[in-house]
Amino acid sequence: MATDYDAPRKNDDEESADSIEELKSRRVDKSSSSVDVDETEQAEGFELPGADLSGEELSVRVLPRQADEFTCSRCFLVHHRSQLAKEVGGLPVCSECAA
Repeated sequence: MATDYDAPRKNDDEESADSIEELKSRRVDKSSSSVDVDETEQAEGFELPGADLSGEELSVRVLPRQADEFTCSRCFLVHHRSQLAKEVGGLPVCSECAA
């Protein structure tokens, strides 16, 4: 933002007009207009690390490995054949692990 150096500056009389009480009242006015939000409703969507999820059930459809896929012997992820970099001891290794 550009600064106008020719503009008149505040003097000491104008600076003292903003007293502490006036500034506090401005702060109270701003905070009174805030919306009350229920903290428990906000926190329902968050999962904490280490939370007990033993009662939760997942609804994910798992497909078996397809004919054009392989399981990397290092990272144990299923990749498409185009990701096959090499075979070490007869075991497939993906391009990410080979790098």
